[in-house]
Amino acid sequence: MKRVLNMLGLCMRAGKLVTGEKACVQAVRTGSACAVILDRAAAKNAEKAVTDACAWHEVPLLRAPENELGYAIGKPGRMVAAVTDPSFADRILELAKAGL
Repeated sequence: MKRVLNMLGLCMRAGKLVTGEKACVQAVRTGSACAVILDRAAAKNAEKAVTDACAWHEVPLLRAPENELGYAIGKPGRMVAAVTDPSFADRILELAKAGL
């Protein structure tokens, strides 16, 4: 998971990441989100909104270890991030599948 989080930091610096619950749900609904990462420490309401949106719109959803997502992207406290670039999303999903 460490390599996935490192890749998320790179996405953030490249401007290909949307953060925050409302912005991520909106990105999923508009079709601009290619993958969504949810921190395990997220509030239940945020978790339900994000998982429902991802399930309905068939967007891959990954779970990050507790309280690590925000630090990986340079915004401590953020619980949800959506990758808007297909190439970055493919690489992140590939790393997650490999367990890296």
